[in-house]
Amino acid sequence: MNVLKFGGTSVGSTENIKKVIQILDNYSKEDSLICVVSAVGGITDKLLKAGELAQNKNESYLAEYKLIKQIHLDILSELIPNQNEASKEYLESKLHALKSLLDGIYLINELSPKTSDKLVSFGEQLSSFIIAETMKSYGLNAVRKNSQELIITNSNFSKAEVNYTLTNHNIRDYFKKANQRITILPGFISTSESGEVTTLGRGGSDFTAAIVAAALQVNRLEIWTDVSGMYTANPKLVKQAFPIERLSYQEAMELSHFGAKVLYPPTVQPVLDLGIPIHIKNTMQPDASGTIITNENTNGNSTTAKGISNISDIALLTLQGNGMVGIPGFSKRLFETLAQEKINVILITQASSEHSICFGIDEKDAEKAEKAINVSFENEISLHKIDPIIVEKDLSIVALIGDNMKNHQGISGRMFSALGKNNINIRAIAQGASEKNISTVIAQKDVKKALNTIHERFFEDQSKQLNVFITGVGNVGERLVEQIKQQKKFLKDQLKINLRVIGLSNSKTMIFNDSGLSLKTWKDDLATGEKATLEGFLERIKKFNLRNSIFVDVTANEQVSNIYADYLKENIAIVACNKIACSSDYENYNKLKYLSRKYNAPFLFETNVGAGLPIIDTLNNLIASGDKITSIQAVLSGSLNFVFNNFDDSTKFHDVVKQAQAEGYTEPDPRIDLSGVDVARKILILARESGTQMNLEDIENESFLTTSNLKSTSVDDFYKTLISDESHFQNLYASAKANNCQLKYVAEFNNGKAKVGLKEIPQGHPFYNLKGKDNIVMFYTQRYPEQPMIIKGAGAGADVTASGLFADIIRIGNK
Repeated sequence: MNVLKFGGTSVGSTENIKKVIQILDNYSKEDSLICVVSAVGGITDKLLKAGELAQNKNESYLAEYKLIKQIHLDILSELIPNQNEASKEYLESKLHALKSLLDGIYLINELSPKTSDKLVSFGEQLSSFIIAETMKSYGLNAVRKNSQELIITNSNFSKAEVNYTLTNHNIRDYFKKANQRITILPGFISTSESGEVTTLGRGGSDFTAAIVAAALQVNRLEIWTDVSGMYTANPKLVKQAFPIERLSYQEAMELSHFGAKVLYPPTVQPVLDLGIPIHIKNTMQPDASGTIITNENTNGNSTTAKGISNISDIALLTLQGNGMVGIPGFSKRLFETLAQEKINVILITQASSEHSICFGIDEKDAEKAEKAINVSFENEISLHKIDPIIVEKDLSIVALIGDNMKNHQGISGRMFSALGKNNINIRAIAQGASEKNISTVIAQKDVKKALNTIHERFFEDQSKQLNVFITGVGNVGERLVEQIKQQKKFLKDQLKINLRVIGLSNSKTMIFNDSGLSLKTWKDDLATGEKATLEGFLERIKKFNLRNSIFVDVTANEQVSNIYADYLKENIAIVACNKIACSSDYENYNKLKYLSRKYNAPFLFETNVGAGLPIIDTLNNLIASGDKITSIQAVLSGSLNFVFNNFDDSTKFHDVVKQAQAEGYTEPDPRIDLSGVDVARKILILARESGTQMNLEDIENESFLTTSNLKSTSVDDFYKTLISDESHFQNLYASAKANNCQLKYVAEFNNGKAKVGLKEIPQGHPFYNLKGKDNIVMFYTQRYPEQPMIIKGAGAGADVTASGLFADIIRIGNK
C-alpha cells in the first residue's frame, strides 16, 4: 500500500486536480493507495478571513463566503459536467453548514480556537469530497473516508496532539477491512477524545499522511507539491537552486524548521523511528526525480552542505547586564517566562562571559515577550543589575544545513567569509557541537543577497556571479557592453565568472532587469527606458541588493563622481574611467580609499591613466612589494600625442584637434585635454598612488595654449580661437623642427613635486618615436634607479578604454 499526500497547489484548480487523478489512477494499477488531500489552494486563508470579518461584525464576510462557495461549485461542475443531484446537494449542504457557522460567529461576535478549528476544517472536507466524487465519475474504485473518524487528539485546538494508541488502532482496523483500490482522506482535520473538531496545525495535511503511513508501516510516504523536491535554497530567491536528490531525516527537519515550506517539520516524526522513506514529488512534473528523505547514511555524498534555508520576520531579544555574571537561574527564569506566554524560541546564543543571552522569536511575539520579561525581571532592572530587554526587529535567520559538515573543517569560516565580503552584517550566530546547522541572524533586507552568496559559495562549482550597473553608454560604454557580450561565455566557462549587466543608464533614460539585461536589444530597450537620475540609479541598485554588485562609471561627469561614497557605503564596488574623483581634493580621495577598505568594496580606476594599459596596477604592485617610487616621467595624453604627431607645417592645428575629437581621442570638451588639466589629473593620481599627499593646484601647469584659447567660453568659441591663433602653434612646431625634436606633452613627478607641459623631445629619448595615440610611462624606483620600468602602448580610444574597464571588472571577479 502507498500513501500519497497532495498539497493545496496540487488541488488548486480543475486542471491540477485532473493531474492528481491521473497520478492516482496510474499508481492504483500496481497497488492500493491512500490519498491525503489539502484544501483547495488559498481556501484555508479565505475561511480564516471570513471568520475574522464575521467576528468583527463586518458583513463583508458574506462576500468572502460567496467566493468560497463559488470556487467549489465551479470546480465540481468543471470536473463533473453531468454531476448527479446527490453530489451537488451534499456539497451545498456542507456549504450551507459553513454559512450557518459564519452567521453564528457574526451574531455572538466571537471566534474561539475551538470554533476556528471547526471553521477551517471545511476546506479539506470540501476538497476531498470533490476529488472522491470525480474519481467515481471516472469509473475508479475510490472511497472517501473522513479522517476525523480515524485520528483522535486532545483538545488543544488549532494544534492538537495525537493520541497514537487510539489513532493507530482506528487506522489499522479500518484499512484491514477496506477493499477499495483508492482511499481519499481529508488532511489536517481530526477529532478530540470528546468528539469535537480539532486540527493538526498549519501544514497538518503532511502530518495526517505521515500518521497514516506510520500506522500502516507502508514502504514509502510520498508528498506531492508544486516543486520537484526540496531545493538547495528557495528557488524564488535563488534562481540557481536545484533539487536535492537525497536527505537524511535530520537534514530535512532542519531545512523544514528553518523555513523550507515543502515539508511540515512534525511530518517526519511518525515515520522517523520506523525508517519509512519520504519522497517529495512534483504534481506538475510527475516524472521528475524529486527528493528522497531516508534514514540511510548520506555522508558518502561529496556535498558537505545539503541546503540553505531561512526564516523571515524574526525579532532578536537580548537580556544583558553585569548582574547576570556568575548568578544561576537567569536562563531558567527567562525561558520559563517565555514558555508561560507560549512563545516559541527559534534560536539561542549566549556569551561565554554569561553577561548576555540572545534569542530569536517570531516578530509578532516580540511586544508580548518584551513586556513579560521586563515584568519578570523588574526588580533586577530597577537595581540596575540587568538592562531592560533589548528588542531588534526586521531580521531573518539564515541556516546552512548538512549532516556531513561536521567532517569538514572551515565550513563556518567559508560561510561567514562569503557574507562578510558582501558586507552582510551578522547580528547573532548559533551552531551546535554536531555542526549540522550553522545559523546566523541578519537584516531581513539582506536575505536574498545572503542566500545567493552562500549558495554560490557552496553549491555552484565555485563560480562567481558579478552584477554590473553601467552609467554612461556612449562610445566607450557601448564598446564595453559589446565586449561583455562577446566574452560572456568565455568568462563563465574558463574563469567561472557569471557576468550579468543588470542596469544601464545614459543622461536621459535608464533600464534594469535583476535577471540580466539583453545585450542584443539593450539600445532599443534603453531608448524606451524610464527617466534617468543619478539618485534613482543608486536607489535601484540598493533595492536590488545583489551580491558582488559593481557600479561602472563611463562618464566624465563630476556629479557622478560625487556619489561614489554612497556606493561604497553600500558595499557596491566601483570601476571608473572618470578621473574627477581620484583627482579631487586629497581628503575626498583618501576618504574613498578608506570607505573601499571599510566596506570591502573594491574601488578600481585603472583607466584613469593610460586607458587599458596596466599603469596603476603595476605601480600598486611595486609599492606592495616594498619598492619606492623616486621619479615618474610620462606622456599620458593619447589625444595630445595624436594631435602633435599629426600636426606639422602642412596642416592646421584646428583641423587636427577636430580630427582627434571626431575619432574619440579627446574628451567631449577638447579644452580639458589641450589645457593640460587632464594630464595634470593623471600625474596627480600616479603621485597619490605612490604615497604622496598632493592636490591638483600643487601641480605646475605650463600651458602651450594662448590666452584667448584659455579664456574661450564654449567649445565652439575655443575652435574659433584656434583658427585665429594658428601662427602661435606653427611657431611651436617650427622651433621643434629647427632643433630636430618632437613635440610631446610631458608629465613629471620628482621629489614630491609634479608638473606638466609641452616639451621638445630630442632624438634618442624614449618619448621621441612615440606614435599615434600611444602613452608611455617610465617608473624610476629604488629597484629601477637607472634603467626605468617602462610601460608603453595605446593610451586612448574607445576599445582600449573599454578593455581597461573590463579588466577591472574581471579583477574584482577574481578576488
